[in-house]
Amino acid sequence: MVSTEYSNDSSLRRIRTIADFQFGAGAGVAIFPDECTFQFSTTGRIRQVRLGKERLATVRAQDGRLTLGITAAALLCAHLAPPAYRVAVQEDVAPFVADGKNAMAKHVVAADEGIRAGDEVLVVTGDDVLLATGAALLSGREMLAFNYGVAVKVRQGRGSECFQEK
Repeated sequence: MVSTEYSNDSSLRRIRTIADFQFGAGAGVAIFPDECTFQFSTTGRIRQVRLGKERLATVRAQDGRLTLGITAAALLCAHLAPPAYRVAVQEDVAPFVADGKNAMAKHVVAADEGIRAGDEVLVVTGDDVLLATGAALLSGREMLAFNYGVAVKVRQGRGSECFQEK
């Protein structure tokens, strides 16, 4: 009988490899510390990665790529030098995006040209303060060229309380 269970070490190596593939070398170690725990599907595949009670990431069943929680997005934002995987929005809409509202193309002031539709991205202010994480619906160039429509479908925002800290 063959076991479908992975050791924690094996799961950690696997999830770090996915992150390195998706976001570049070193991203896996930056996002996923050794203390991560894993939630598995009924078929034994990794579904969620957690740090304590906090969800760091979910592995999408359809393509095996990661969707980030806000904690993992903050770790990735600290690891990657701007403008990598970033979409910068106007300051006046920042509180709304931080609350989980989608980032509209007309509010985008800068975007990584390497972003493709479907990529997991970080939504930031002009001075690189993380607001939210989500899925790009347009490429980086399209976000800057279009004046209408959703640029990033926000999955999770930091919450507008991140603006009261200032």
